[in-house]
Amino acid sequence: MLFTPIDLQSWPRGQLFYYFSKMAPTGYSMTVNVDVTELRRATKEAEIKFFPIYLWLVTKNLNQQKEFKVAECDGVLGYYDALTPLYASFHEDDHTFSLMWTEYQERFLDFYGLYLANQQQFGNAHGVLCQPQTPPPANAYTVSCIPWMQFQHFAVHSYENKPYYFPSVEAGKFFERDGRTFMPLSLTCHHATTDGWHVNRFLEDLKTDIMAFAQYL
Repeated sequence: MLFTPIDLQSWPRGQLFYYFSKMAPTGYSMTVNVDVTELRRATKEAEIKFFPIYLWLVTKNLNQQKEFKVAECDGVLGYYDALTPLYASFHEDDHTFSLMWTEYQERFLDFYGLYLANQQQFGNAHGVLCQPQTPPPANAYTVSCIPWMQFQHFAVHSYENKPYYFPSVEAGKFFERDGRTFMPLSLTCHHATTDGWHVNRFLEDLKTDIMAFAQYL
């Protein structure tokens, strides 16, 4: 993974970053309902799993903006060239989950192959981490879902006192409205790195990719 340092003096968000990270540390979250009618149809026609599609689409569109990829590495502020999805693998036997990650790939089918390989190798491994031999990569961000419930809002907040600027993304149970299928989607972000403008651009690009997902198969 490539890490590029940020010069706070020349970065347009430099003063905003300092204010919202040092003077008034602030995060925010919001939940929107995303139309996934066409995406579910394409998924069923191609006979592929929905969850890895969701992981890939969210990660692909977060990766379009460097503000979502900001982090500290050895005390240096910068951004990674790409984020890696860190997600929950649910265990039916004891109703617990373990964290798993699959390195992002630009081609969906490449990512899908890695996802399936991870599931086959580590899917039954219990404990906090499915892949205990290696820690999650430094560019891993949290993205998951609660498929059993529909929610109007969901927020994840870290209470550990450390600099963490990646977004957290959570999806909920599908629901029907006016003949369309929707999915609740919650984003929790750090205000030091992103504003509503960035979230809106992410959501608009995500909607475009959802509508035309068949082109990635």
